[in-house]
Amino acid sequence: MDLERLVAALEPVEVLGRHSVEVSDLAYDARAVDPGALFFAVPGERADGHDFAAEAVERGAVAVVVERRLDLAVPQVVVRDARGAMAPAADVFFGQPTRELEVVGVTGTSGKTTTSFLLFAILAAGGRRPGLLGTVEARVGGERRGVVRTTPEAIDLQRVFREMLDAGDRSCAMEASSHASVLHRLDHVRFAALVFTNLSQDHLDFHGDMESYFEAKRRLFLVEPRPIAVVNVGDEYGRRLAQELPEAITFSAGDASALEGIDLRLRGRFNLENALGALYAARALGIAEEAIRRGLESVRGVPGRFESVDAGQPFDVIVDYAHKPDALEKVLRAARDLAGDKHVICVVGAGGDRDRGKRAVMGRIASKLADVAIVTSDNPRSEDPEVIAAEIVSGADSEIELELDREAAIGRAVALAQPGDVVLIAGKGAEQGQEFADRTVPFDDREAAKEALLALEART
Repeated sequence: MDLERLVAALEPVEVLGRHSVEVSDLAYDARAVDPGALFFAVPGERADGHDFAAEAVERGAVAVVVERRLDLAVPQVVVRDARGAMAPAADVFFGQPTRELEVVGVTGTSGKTTTSFLLFAILAAGGRRPGLLGTVEARVGGERRGVVRTTPEAIDLQRVFREMLDAGDRSCAMEASSHASVLHRLDHVRFAALVFTNLSQDHLDFHGDMESYFEAKRRLFLVEPRPIAVVNVGDEYGRRLAQELPEAITFSAGDASALEGIDLRLRGRFNLENALGALYAARALGIAEEAIRRGLESVRGVPGRFESVDAGQPFDVIVDYAHKPDALEKVLRAARDLAGDKHVICVVGAGGDRDRGKRAVMGRIASKLADVAIVTSDNPRSEDPEVIAAEIVSGADSEIELELDREAAIGRAVALAQPGDVVLIAGKGAEQGQEFADRTVPFDDREAAKEALLALEART
């Protein structure tokens, strides 16, 4: 594609050098540049892409998009925001894929992954040939792929949309994160429909406050053309959003009768809201009721989301991604429903280098709703695990156990369980590693639980 065509989409401050250069790819990482690429010099928290522009040119970049002039012998497109320029350029370069691909997005604090899986299943049952983009996995043309982040960078996102179309996909269910909204990754994505699940405290290390966090979600619904809005008004922020969107389709847990006749396999009351969001979005897209039913009933579980670990033990072991206060409260209440008059034992932690304000809140929730709460490490990253744990424990209303070794904490919870009890392992879900300051070690809560159950069986 000729550079001049891309420049027209970027509203540049100035263009230095020849406009007519053939561009064969887009890149924002100098290490990934192939000959013929247009390189975007994006400033970041840890590194500035401008410092690597010369390396990109050495690797074959034929032009660069920059925020300031550089001493380079290739055309330079100077823009006000190099990161913001990636989305319009990628949209044009990859042929505006979301004009053809029916994209159904899900945004909110909790429930994005499960609702996206449900929508994927419904779209498939309705013959819409869907792809999937989310936290756990991506699916392109029926092929499963790993993911690096919930919502890819704009270039990667538009590239995968084009790959979906080329592979025969005609729709896509995807998670739309607040980070992606603020960082312009979702600019120029034309959502056919967008589901708002809920909003609660999380990511304040990034957004600063709840109003900014809400605004990151809200702006996704206000683009033109407007997507079909499906909003959970059982949530206070959902009610605020719906007031601004008079055309929105609204729902709440009180609408559970809409699921009558559907054998929903997912456990937990919170999954009723996830299913309702998927159902109302599917109806708005014109998918037949029978296909909606078959799609919802086909989902027996989502990796790391209230996922059972069963080794024949006489009690339940549940692994869930809950790593924020609202999600932890919901899964603990679901665990309490499951346990009845038996005990709930909860393993809980909080990630390092993330919103510290939620730690004490999570300690309070765990101590209040679990009969036994065991605080442990959960991706401490550059922080001291003992400091994180102390902040969690500081919010506890009652006695709480401390075991920083996550594997040992899971083993302790399993060893304490009696018939009919529920062990809830919260925080990491289907994650495959534990992140420390200098390394990431392989770790899977589900595998650790299985090993603890096998060890228990051997002892008894």
